[in-house]
Amino acid sequence: MGETVSYALPGGNINLFIERPANGPGPAVVLLHEVFGVNDDMRASCRELADRGFVAICPDLFWRISPGFSLSTWTDADLPRIQEIYRAFDRDQAADDIAAILAFARTPPVGAGRAGVMGYCMGGLMAFLTTARHGADATVVYYPGEAELYLAEASAVHTPMIVHLGTEDEYISKDAQRGIVEAFAGNPQVTIYSYPGCSHAFARHSGDHFDEAAAALANGRTSSFLNDRLK
Repeated sequence: MGETVSYALPGGNINLFIERPANGPGPAVVLLHEVFGVNDDMRASCRELADRGFVAICPDLFWRISPGFSLSTWTDADLPRIQEIYRAFDRDQAADDIAAILAFARTPPVGAGRAGVMGYCMGGLMAFLTTARHGADATVVYYPGEAELYLAEASAVHTPMIVHLGTEDEYISKDAQRGIVEAFAGNPQVTIYSYPGCSHAFARHSGDHFDEAAAALANGRTSSFLNDRLK
């Protein structure tokens, strides 16, 4: 069973949801949530990572603007609040916060020396930006929302990264996907995988567009990548 701990950052304390492997400390993965916060889906992903031998740490990225915000289910009535939080979210500050959490994750007794970062949608974008600006031992990016706005930073990625994109993503246009592929072309540190016919959030456990086969393929690639880079 995971636990929530408080960690001091400049400006206050952030809550971190942590799942640990049964056999003791291992390499860490900082897991970055979608706009829905540290919800049931993120906690399930943390448990999966812990079952594979990683310390999984999911920070409340909205701690500066709406601490504790979390939706595991939502309706149209929730959209104005979701959009308000998304607009208020400071990506530059968050990248600095995540870099500090990566440093914390590498430090015994939390982790075992190496730490990666993995994120979905908004969290995927933040995984990319944190890696470009601060580096990471390994980075996994699932369908990064609005990454096309930051492709000038693609050349700053010098550490291993994989990216998962659904070809029919309704939030990442085909032009945006082409831009992402082109921005990282020739970078030996970055591998991009495309999943034909898949929509946005195809790997979200309980999502409307969950694709079991594509999610299994993407998650298998992620597991192999993290094992190779962190263990």
